[in-house]
Amino acid sequence: MKITPFMRKGMRAFTVIEVALSATVMAFAIAGSIVVLQAGLKAVDGARNTTLASQIIQSEMERIRLLNWSEVNALPASADIDLSQIFPASSTTTAMTARFTAARACADVSGKAGEMKSITITVTWSGIDNLTHTRSTTGYYCKDGLYDYYYTLAGS
Repeated sequence: MKITPFMRKGMRAFTVIEVALSATVMAFAIAGSIVVLQAGLKAVDGARNTTLASQIIQSEMERIRLLNWSEVNALPASADIDLSQIFPASSTTTAMTARFTAARACADVSGKAGEMKSITITVTWSGIDNLTHTRSTTGYYCKDGLYDYYYTLAGS
């Protein structure tokens, strides 16, 4: 069978250069998607850990809120928080407490010594990016309750 120029036009194929160029474009697309996937996973890990840190802070603040004034007044100036008391024991909790540390600082409010305490809870952890992250919250505890403090302050 003889191949004519008309038939040759219909049997056209890709050249090696075209195939190599398309493979390069495809490799860049796959590499770019992997980078985006890693950034997304890092963002999800950051959000998850920030939520856990907020839960630790809230749990400790609520525990302190339920104490009476003499117990709050007896708190040490600074102390580490035992996370195993906040969360029930499980394999997830064990892994979490290995990454998270929490500390409490307690001090008299300036000018209100013996009447008001400033309590700061700080949670620190290491994310999947191996960077240290910190979240902190400060709350105030009044001797005779918050409303008594405001009424006394407003009445003077």
